[in-house]
Amino acid sequence: MTPLALALSLALQAAPAPQKAPPPKPAAPAKTVSTPTTPEDLTASTRAWHEQRIQRLQSEEGWLTLVGLFWLKEGEQTAGSAPESELDFPAGTPAKLGTFTRKGNTVSFQPASGVQFTRNNAPFTGGELKTDEKGSPDVVKLGSLNFQVILRGDKLGVRVKDSQAQARKQFHGIETYPASPTWRVTARFEPSATPRTLQVPNVLGTTEEMKAPGTLVFTMDGKEYRLTPVEEEGSNQLFIIFADETNRDATYGAGRFLYSDMPKDGQVVLDFNRSYNPPCAFTRFATCPLPPRGNRLALRVEAGEKRYGDH
Repeated sequence: MTPLALALSLALQAAPAPQKAPPPKPAAPAKTVSTPTTPEDLTASTRAWHEQRIQRLQSEEGWLTLVGLFWLKEGEQTAGSAPESELDFPAGTPAKLGTFTRKGNTVSFQPASGVQFTRNNAPFTGGELKTDEKGSPDVVKLGSLNFQVILRGDKLGVRVKDSQAQARKQFHGIETYPASPTWRVTARFEPSATPRTLQVPNVLGTTEEMKAPGTLVFTMDGKEYRLTPVEEEGSNQLFIIFADETNRDATYGAGRFLYSDMPKDGQVVLDFNRSYNPPCAFTRFATCPLPPRGNRLALRVEAGEKRYGDH
């Protein structure tokens, strides 16, 4: 997958050490639809889960609508589809959209004359924009286009979405492995003795500190494996970013995501049938976390979503 290789190569030209900021917020799949007790139940519940996952991906706010990401420098930058624009918005948008101004960790936007935007569904004539640093960012809209400001370390960017994006229109589903009880495993949860954080790398070449409550230990074919989950702010699930040997030829090359319920009686169910592709599998404009050191499994996890397209 040449585009991925290129993206990761560029990402590894690391930016300066980041300030503390929240990691990218991949939308967590819906919780367990039911607790499967037979292979047939597992197939049905996995299918229902995946249908919900596809609905979110295809929604007007899903990752398939992402069409641009512009990192802001200090000062003013013009935006629009005109060739002279410093932020080159997609073709079809007005030649002159307006001007972004960055001052430290704050960003404001002034619409161009005659261009009527809304912010959070109310008329917007310009001003400072709330980033995603502490929750939901301001969403500025113009027709099918919308944008918001994201903070990644010391980088401030404008994330652009279009509900009429070709990736959304041409989406053809994601192939998956057949659901199998083999890949619904019970792991032993080993809690951390003291509060611990995990350095989680991302495709920007920087890292994010995330809370790591412990370690998950499970056995496949008589061999023991370990994964370190993290906790996201405001979530009541464990988030696992992992890689395995199928990434070479069958699944997304940079790894996959998996959520699980919190430990109960010292155990956690890892249903790898619900392993899914990160946003970067669908767009080069996402800022995905990558598997942290220790979460690269030396086995083929032939479960969950397979590689999508040629990205």
